[in-house]
Amino acid sequence: MVMVASLGIFVSGPGQSHTFSVFVGPISQDLGISSASLATAYGAATLVAAFLLPQTGRLVDRFGVRAAMLVITGLLGIACMLFGAAANVLWLAVGFAMLRFFGQGSLMLGSANLVSQWFAKQRGFAMGLMALGFGVSMAIHPPLGQWLIEQYGWRQAWVILGFLTWLLFLPPLLFLVFDKPEDVGLRPDGEQPQDQAKTDSNESEDIPGLTLGEALRTVSFYVVSIGWFSIAMLVTTLHFWQVAVMTRQGVGAETAAQVFTISAIAMACAMPLVGKALDTYRTRYVFAAGLTITALSLICVTLTTDAVSAALYAVLFGLNNAFSMTMFGYLWPRYFGRKHLGSIQGTGQMIGVIGASLGPLPVGWAFDAVDDATWTLRLLALLPLACALLAVLFLRAPASLSESQHLE
Repeated sequence: MVMVASLGIFVSGPGQSHTFSVFVGPISQDLGISSASLATAYGAATLVAAFLLPQTGRLVDRFGVRAAMLVITGLLGIACMLFGAAANVLWLAVGFAMLRFFGQGSLMLGSANLVSQWFAKQRGFAMGLMALGFGVSMAIHPPLGQWLIEQYGWRQAWVILGFLTWLLFLPPLLFLVFDKPEDVGLRPDGEQPQDQAKTDSNESEDIPGLTLGEALRTVSFYVVSIGWFSIAMLVTTLHFWQVAVMTRQGVGAETAAQVFTISAIAMACAMPLVGKALDTYRTRYVFAAGLTITALSLICVTLTTDAVSAALYAVLFGLNNAFSMTMFGYLWPRYFGRKHLGSIQGTGQMIGVIGASLGPLPVGWAFDAVDDATWTLRLLALLPLACALLAVLFLRAPASLSESQHLE
């Protein structure tokens, strides 16, 4: 299940900012769109898509993650093909919305839900392994996209990405996935149920968790939400603009593009370690550490002036991605349980996608206004630092979720 979920994270690549980054130039030139207009279309479309994610979560709860992901994958492939036919800003915005909703939103939600259902005590490590798919996507999708653009043009590149999405992910979903361990007579982490008869007759009661309404009445929901909002917003900012920021500071375009590969390697090395940390140490401290590294990444990118400093930033940003990709699926079941995870995670993912939709805007405005985003990025670093303090002070799980009390 972890391998299938990791593949799901990988094939969400066409809806991720690191893939869009190599298409920004060709699309802007072909359609005659400014940096601010492109960022606004991207942000507005992502914002619209975000509000559909709670409904996706409810559908996952109702029909199961396998059925939901089959539909999502099919629609993501179609979205890629339609995006390649964009002829104006409105069409581009609709395409952005579809790609972000089905890829960055729904497919990642489904993959994280699958791992959360199958793991409890080892959930952090499993999430770290799942998130390796994102690192592989960071390493493969940007250069693949660039190569496809050079060979076939940006429009045909999106058609090919759509077909690859279907080819890679539909067969594993059809033949390998079960929604929950209880569906095949198991418990999370592969444990055998002690009382099979009880499991069969009281399956839903055995699965711990709050309802969405109960979660919304906890302080922890809002602490996690604002922290995840800031991470999603600012990591998206860096994915979208880091090449432009570095080239304006004297880093060569080819070197700046290679940052994605270095970050992907650093991310892949760090994710299992972040996962083990989540399984071992108090969650609020690990969450605060991830937020702090986000702040450091924002500051560090403003200091890149050559290949060495770009490489150092790439390693730090890879660690930043390791934290964000491991935590995004871990935090919701950790603090609110598995029973109604789809609806809770859908709401939380909506908040994150709203943050991601706003992320590119401040830097885009700064570039258009003064052709420099140094102090904009440094001021944005204050947001995750404030969220880290809130997490340390106020983040706690309900006492009813006893499986994670040792991490309080």
